[in-house]
Amino acid sequence: MDQNQLDRERFCCSICLDLLKDPVTVPCGHSYCMKCVKTYWDKKKVKRDYSCPQCRQTFKLRPVLKKSTMLADLVEELKKTGLQAAPADHCYAGPEDVACDVCTRRKLRASKSCLQCLTSFCEKHLQPHFKAAPLKKHKLVEPSKKLQENVCSRHDEVMKIFCRTDQQSICSLCSVDEHKGHDTVSASAERTERQRELEGTRLNIQQRIQDSEEDVKLLQQEVEVINGSADKAVEHSEKMLTELIRLMEKRRSDVKQQVRSQQETEVSRVKELQEKLEQEITELKRKDAELQKLSLTEDHNQFLQDYPSLSGLSGSTHSCSIKTRPLRYFEDVTAAVSGVRDKLQDVLREGWTNISQTGTEVNVLLSQPRPEPEPKTRAEFLKYSRDITLDTNTPHRHLLLSDGNRKATLMRQLQSYSSHPDRFTIYPQVLSRESLTGRCYWEVERSGQADVAVAHKNISRAGSSLECLFGRNDKSWSLDCNNISYKFWFNKVETPVSGPQSSRVGVYLDHRAGILSFYSVSETMTLLHRVQTTFTQPLHAGLYVYYSGSAELCRLK
Repeated sequence: MDQNQLDRERFCCSICLDLLKDPVTVPCGHSYCMKCVKTYWDKKKVKRDYSCPQCRQTFKLRPVLKKSTMLADLVEELKKTGLQAAPADHCYAGPEDVACDVCTRRKLRASKSCLQCLTSFCEKHLQPHFKAAPLKKHKLVEPSKKLQENVCSRHDEVMKIFCRTDQQSICSLCSVDEHKGHDTVSASAERTERQRELEGTRLNIQQRIQDSEEDVKLLQQEVEVINGSADKAVEHSEKMLTELIRLMEKRRSDVKQQVRSQQETEVSRVKELQEKLEQEITELKRKDAELQKLSLTEDHNQFLQDYPSLSGLSGSTHSCSIKTRPLRYFEDVTAAVSGVRDKLQDVLREGWTNISQTGTEVNVLLSQPRPEPEPKTRAEFLKYSRDITLDTNTPHRHLLLSDGNRKATLMRQLQSYSSHPDRFTIYPQVLSRESLTGRCYWEVERSGQADVAVAHKNISRAGSSLECLFGRNDKSWSLDCNNISYKFWFNKVETPVSGPQSSRVGVYLDHRAGILSFYSVSETMTLLHRVQTTFTQPLHAGLYVYYSGSAELCRLK
């Protein structure tokens, strides 16, 4: 090693591996950059654990660091004479590397570890293992920080034997002591056998991977077939239904034209009769006037002479036809159209039932189906009970899930949940793992104050916005339950709810009919609040737990 390299090592900080900047010396005598050693101590997880990064000597109090003026001047002088900062040498061991156990100054990165020596060596100190005959027989492996795990903690001897009886590695002293009489073999022999098993397992895994990949291809093909078939079905259905709509439009136009034509005919006939009657009325009025004039004549002879010509009166020829004409004109047409509608609805309802049985959840009918009657007794509700658990990806970090992920308890300490985009970050809420459609019923047992809710899966999770809080948006419905009263929340609107207090709340959902009901459950079922709406997507059960309370999804089956 040349003098230049020696100077670099003497005046380099062992933390940043660069020439010292604002050098300071700690009580043990080692020197560092002031910023480096301060940062090193600031990052200590255990405060008051102040030690030298190089020799590990600890200090009761954090040393007061003052710049070493003489050392700083010396470094600056050396820089002027041509000594530059040592480039980052990737051969030196970093915090994550295995260091050479032989190096006495700056540790180099180990290139191999010896299972016999239980030592890690850099390239330089490993050379004897390639030259000395006894060392050539040693087992060299990739650098390992776990070499001491190969040493028996009781006898401080390398463990070269495997006890099959106790399924553990042991040393030779263990084999004649507490493992005496056990089935033992050399570690290498056991490794050979386990290696064969491992290879067999790998072959099995690889075969399963190959089989699964083939299955994935088949499923992908199935997806393509499904998509193609669905596209054709939609295209064909659109064509047929469009044709049906066109036909219905034509029939509607024909009926309208027929009714209007009949209307015109009937109106013409009535107006014709009306005109004739009006003419008859005019003639009768004239006749009446002449007769009145005649009745006032004082000349008897003149009266008798004119009377025969004026007294004749012809009968009405129109009134009878008006009386015999019924006043109902188009009721038969309406009845016929209604009959066609009823028959068409029956055909469509029957046809749609067949379509639904193929697995298609299409709820398009000419008229909405009537909702099935809501259960009355708890036994009737239990027919629709669902086994619901809580989704571990959703609870707030202060919520502890227990009892098979059915119970949520609000804790003071944070729980060790992994990060997940579905997790509620501010409000102590949790959603069910199962989505809810059709007719469902479940019960919640609470201790203390809790909210019993249902929500869309896409409800917001992160932040303190009301979009994340049950009942304060249009994606969730919530019943606030405490020991005094109930309150129902939806879309920021609070509704007071009256009813008997109970620690158990039952929830009934008829998704298709748009019914959501909350019940107080004790010896009887008492309706607390009922919602009638339209649900556009599957729902999830939700819980909001207050203070040190808890809420549990009950086992009903």
